[in-house]
Formats: sequence, C-alpha cells, structure tokens
Amino acid sequence: MIELDASTVLLQWAVGGMLGCWFTTRHREVGLGYGWLLRGTYVLMAVASAYIGFASASSSSAATVRDIGGVCVAIAIALGLGQSIVRRRAGVSGYIDDHDRRSQRVAEMTGIDRGDSEKETSSGKEFAPLIDLLPVAFGLIALIAAGVSDGGNDAVAIARTLVGAAFLGFVSDAMLLGHWYLVQPGLPRRHVNDIVRMFLVIWPLEVIVMLIPTGMFSVFSGAVDDGWSGQLGWFWAACAITTGVLSIVTLKALQERAYSAVMAATGLMYLAILTAFGTDLVARAVLAG
Repeated sequence: MIELDASTVLLQWAVGGMLGCWFTTRHREVGLGYGWLLRGTYVLMAVASAYIGFASASSSSAATVRDIGGVCVAIAIALGLGQSIVRRRAGVSGYIDDHDRRSQRVAEMTGIDRGDSEKETSSGKEFAPLIDLLPVAFGLIALIAAGVSDGGNDAVAIARTLVGAAFLGFVSDAMLLGHWYLVQPGLPRRHVNDIVRMFLVIWPLEVIVMLIPTGMFSVFSGAVDDGWSGQLGWFWAACAITTGVLSIVTLKALQERAYSAVMAATGLMYLAILTAFGTDLVARAVLAG
C-alpha cells in the first residue's frame, strides 16, 4: 500500500511539468514567454512541496531526501528562469527564423517589405533548453526518495511516483501549450500534437502501474475496501478510460485545418486534466486507505 502525500504530489507535478517544458522548448520555436509561464508556475509548486514536507516534520530519512530534493528542484527552476530572462534579447532562433520566412512570403504577395525582425538587433547567447533538465535530474532523485517514503513495495511505489510525475506534468503542459497559440498564433501545430501524443504514450503506463498488486484490481475484487462499496474503484476506471478517450479525440480535433481546432483541443485537455488527476490521485487515496 502507498501513502497520499501532498508534498509528493506537488513535487511530481513540478518535475513532470519541467520535463514537458523541455520537451516542447527544445525545438527553439516556442516564444520565451511560454517557458517563463511554466517555470514560474512549477517553481512555486516545488517551493510548496518542500515547505509542506519540512512542516510535516517527518522522521523518515527518505522524506528528508525528498524535501531537500524539492528545494534543489526549486533553485534549479529559478536559475533557469533567471537565465532565460537575462538572455531574452537573444530571442529564440526558430521563432525568429519562422517570423522572417512569413515576412518574406507577405512581401512577395503584397510588395510590402516588413523587414527582418529581431535577427539584426538580437545579441548574446540564446537560452539553452537543456538547462530545464537540471530540475528534472534533481527531481528524479527526490521522487525516488518520495516513492520509498510513501511506503509499500519500494519498486512499485517508485514506478508509480515517476510515471505519475510525467503523467500529471504532460497533461498540464499540453493544456497550457494550447493556450499559448493565442499568444503565438503562427506556432506550428506539430508542437501541441507531439506533447499530446507523448501523453498518450504515458497514459497506459499510468494505468498499468496503478493496477500492479497491491493495486486497483484489489479494489475491484473487494480485497481493498475503498469505503464506498467499490464505487471509488469504478470511478477510477471511468477516469482512466475517459482520459485516454479525451487524448485521442484531442488528436482528432487537431487534424482539422481551422485555427479554432487548437482551441477545441485545449478545451478537451482541460477536461483531461480533471480525469487525469482522478486517475492518479483517486488510486493513491484508495490504496493509502
């Protein structure tokens, strides 16, 4: 059995979210503001995770490693955010190149020369997206410790913690990236397609690790009492299935050529966040009981 700990959940969310941040920004086509949004959000989660962990005054050495790791994650995210702001004048190479290609097409069609954008004025070294993997590296160690701290079979608990981090992070980033198309409407649609497809790869892994004994099969059979005559087990199953269905429908929506398809996909990912959290947290709550 495992324990449902707010400190662990927040740390999972922050680390998985930063992994998703790197997954998208590594192409150097998404504007700097998207990275600022994600880093600013997840540094607060990492700080909250460490605060809650230390405030609980757990005597477990594994919990202490988790909480120290949470501090390291927060510092690493803050360093990346600060460096990205300092190097903002260098811009994002792929974004600038795409802007100039579009400007050239407009000039060819209309005869109006908009000129190159920031390429002539940008200076300095561009922010390296690999920096966003530093908090992920610290977070990996902290989440392994969190899995051990949460109890039960260590291997199963660690697997659930690590997969859950990617699961929560990628579904959140997919929704936020969908919103970013309002800010950067010329952004290629492949970026949101890629992150939703990756989430669809993680989704069955999340379901599988929650079914591994002692897991949700034990709730279905009645071996583990959920306190609601098995209803929470079926609620979890509904959340797990719905999450996968919503992700598939999101990809189908993105196949439509209209720009509104991106907004429709974003709305679907809003719903997927709700069901994804049900998939992860309901299972943890039931198995912790």
